[in-house]
Amino acid sequence: MALTQDRVVVVTGASRGAGKGIAVALGATGATVYVTGRTREEGDAPLPGTVQATAEAVTAAGGQGIAVYCDHSDDEQVAQLFARVQEEQGRLDILVNNATALHDALTDVGPFWQKPLELTGIWDVGMRSHYTATWYAAPLLLESGGGLVVNTSSFGGRIYMHGPAYGAGKAAVDKMAHDMAVDFKPYNVAVVSIWMGLLLTERTRRVFEAEPEKYAELAATTESPEFTGRVIDALARDPALMAKTGKVLIGAELALEYGVTDIDGGQPPSHRAFFGETTRFGDAVVQ
Repeated sequence: MALTQDRVVVVTGASRGAGKGIAVALGATGATVYVTGRTREEGDAPLPGTVQATAEAVTAAGGQGIAVYCDHSDDEQVAQLFARVQEEQGRLDILVNNATALHDALTDVGPFWQKPLELTGIWDVGMRSHYTATWYAAPLLLESGGGLVVNTSSFGGRIYMHGPAYGAGKAAVDKMAHDMAVDFKPYNVAVVSIWMGLLLTERTRRVFEAEPEKYAELAATTESPEFTGRVIDALARDPALMAKTGKVLIGAELALEYGVTDIDGGQPPSHRAFFGETTRFGDAVVQ
């Protein structure tokens, strides 16, 4: 892995939310961070945030932010993204697969057949897009001589959360990390899936602000969007990184292991006790 200030990073789906926080946190280490997303101008999306604003925030944090407008459902645009990284940098140290299609009806109450079929968009941008980005990134990761791929995921890969479309998408990216790690291991490239906690994103803030008393207790357990980026930084610097390749890891527990705190100095809790163990492939489905 390159020295922190020399790192080349790609964070997908970084106009806002987890992707933006991860990009800014990695930028604070001095890294060059390519941030991708589809939002060019404020107002183009129902939530605030643009790709350019994230790139500027990365630079302000101490790194070099590079905005790349990319629709991750379009393979050609993804190919162009990594061709640009190849041309400008010649290698890639960290790829964070975060781009995910989350429908507004995701959290609606009710069985899956009462929700829009479009919720399956997470299987395209979120599942297939993680595979596609890593496929195009592979030659650059091999060039780095010790890269890291992180799929952002959640406990929804193990338990019922938001219904089967969401669960299938998260379970898929967890298993994908496990299997990609097998292929990458001879080349010293690690692949993991990190389960994030409840993030205090623009979307979450909107929900909390609508009913502050209802969500007061839940709000106390949130993680900042930057928290996972701090954890990824520590993971990438771990000399024993390859011992973790192929695993599903809980971000809050990694933070404790590495002595990482959130931006407010706090220690977000692991939700293992509430939601259960991480996925163990082979017995995750078959019992």
